[in-house]
Amino acid sequence: MNALALLRSLFAYQAWANDELLEKLASLDPHVHGKERQAVIGLIDHSHVVSRIFSAHLVDASHGYSADTTEDTPAFDELRAAVAATDRWYLDYLETVSSRQLSESVAFVFTDGH
Repeated sequence: MNALALLRSLFAYQAWANDELLEKLASLDPHVHGKERQAVIGLIDHSHVVSRIFSAHLVDASHGYSADTTEDTPAFDELRAAVAATDRWYLDYLETVSSRQLSESVAFVFTDGH
């Protein structure tokens, strides 16, 4: 399996896993598991922001984030839609990226300035 095929497989699996995780999280009663549910939503928000930052670096674009999480954690449905859109972005990107581009270094600065 070449690198591009492997990446496509891994990102397809990530999209599936994100969807399954968010589906299970949606089924948790927020009144019974509110604290735990909110903690998981915060972790997913962090993961999503990092994915968006990295996707911007891949196409040499500004990402607009100053931290690795949002200031205000988005509502669950909003976050779920954003995660799905980001997963779709990566899958679409892998359909257009060249092998040469995959071998290039990606310059970036961490959101904390280091």
